[in-house]
Amino acid sequence: MRGLTEANLKMLAGARSFERGRGYLDAVSGVEVGDGWITASVHGTERYEVELSLDGPGGLSGECDCPYGLEGNFCKHLVALGLTVLAQPEGLPRQRKAARDRAQDLDGWLSALSKDELHALVREQIGEDRQLRRRLELRAASARGDIASVRARISELLDIGPFAQYGYVEYADARAYADQAGQAVSAIGALICQGRAADAIVLAREAMKLLAQVVESVDDSDGWLGQVGAGLADAHLDACRAARPDSGELARWLVGHALGELDDGLTDIDPLDYEDVLGEAGMADLRKLAVEAWQGNRRGWAEKYLMERLAKAGGDVDAVIAVHAADLAPDGRTHLVIARELDAARRPDEALRWAERGVQEAQDLAAVDTALVDHLCDRYAQADRLVDAVALRRDHFGARRTLLTYQQLRSAARAADRWPTEREAALVLLWTDAEQRQKGRYGGPVLVDALLDDKDVDTAWQAATESGAHDRQWLTLADQARATRPGDALGVYLRLVEPLTEQTGNAVYEQLVSLLLSIRDCHRRLGSPEEFTEYVTALRTAQKRKRNLMRLMDELEL
Repeated sequence: MRGLTEANLKMLAGARSFERGRGYLDAVSGVEVGDGWITASVHGTERYEVELSLDGPGGLSGECDCPYGLEGNFCKHLVALGLTVLAQPEGLPRQRKAARDRAQDLDGWLSALSKDELHALVREQIGEDRQLRRRLELRAASARGDIASVRARISELLDIGPFAQYGYVEYADARAYADQAGQAVSAIGALICQGRAADAIVLAREAMKLLAQVVESVDDSDGWLGQVGAGLADAHLDACRAARPDSGELARWLVGHALGELDDGLTDIDPLDYEDVLGEAGMADLRKLAVEAWQGNRRGWAEKYLMERLAKAGGDVDAVIAVHAADLAPDGRTHLVIARELDAARRPDEALRWAERGVQEAQDLAAVDTALVDHLCDRYAQADRLVDAVALRRDHFGARRTLLTYQQLRSAARAADRWPTEREAALVLLWTDAEQRQKGRYGGPVLVDALLDDKDVDTAWQAATESGAHDRQWLTLADQARATRPGDALGVYLRLVEPLTEQTGNAVYEQLVSLLLSIRDCHRRLGSPEEFTEYVTALRTAQKRKRNLMRLMDELEL
């Protein structure tokens, strides 16, 4: 119990989940204390079952069936249970001792029963508990080596019929179905333990297919079927390690599975996990089959991924490149992937050539992957090819005239000591765009943003006046020009206030008050504070029913 402390709960959950767990103390019910565990129900969005393990090898741990807990996290519901238990520390040792005593008493009582009495007790329990009966029937069939019966029982366990209305298992019944389906995993695991691993391989594959057939008919929002699928995958690997099946057959099955034979998204099997089972010959078969599949469908996602996975595992960089090179994206994205692979393999010259190809072969420089442009410019800078970096940034800006590409051109040009010349040419393009925009043709309002970013406020004001600007740009202009052009800035602020007076809402009021503060500053600079007083008085009279606005104005003495 020493591991159950507030400090450990906070460490496991993190500060945010720990604080949220404090708010769920009243939602904890049905606390049950065992010798090394504590369980309870916590009512959140749904009712969740939680369990704290007190004496595990890693110390305190916990499980919860909420979505966050199912991802392996120590959630707020576990925190709530832990804090609830810590609030009554005096009774906890007594409850643990009582649980230990009960377990010992039960074990002693069972040990004293005769064989006939034990049989009668088990028969009584399986008559009352259908799930227990099914588990024991499976064990009996496995012990007899009756594979046909085990297969039939697994098929029943994965049948959605008893849980489905109109052919679909709703959310409320999904966990019960998953609990039943999970017994199939236990049955296959039992076969392995009984020395029937070869049969377990066959049944695991059959169970995967059955699960794949029903997955679309179950509301698995909480991921319960995913756990069943993962359990079947683990059981299949364990069975293969125990039975050592034919490596060629196993390689064919693994490739088929990887290429979507089941297409269920539940049994995520990594062929590389089977390397110790396949051996050298099996891995060679696996690679050969993967190459054949990829050659037959070079653009198939699954084929490409399998090939890439195997090539990387084998350290074959050229094979990885060949996979990507067979399906190059027109925006240069794939060229960048190849360049990074070659960089990682310490082949920088080849990497640079692939990156340059990506830009050269792009059908439209405006649509080229910006990450590729950034990568190539970084490589040019590292190689002291600053002029090449400027040229690429210039071309990219010419194709995509945005504030970002302007800033990137400026940065590269300054590094090469070429910014004045490059700026002049770039602004010519932006002025042309602005003129086209005025005529209702192509062109965007990037000019004003670029000039503002250059801190060229006077030219930016001229551009906004001649070619137009968004309200956001006018506000920025007014803010930056207020000290030197208070009269011009005042006109902008007064215009921006008008539409806000027709709107309601706290966010609107905050914007309006911010503008009023700027208007006051303009009048102060112009030496006309009385005009501001008259303006605010009139505004208050017109807006007096907006109480939150009046409160904000009072707080700022407006």
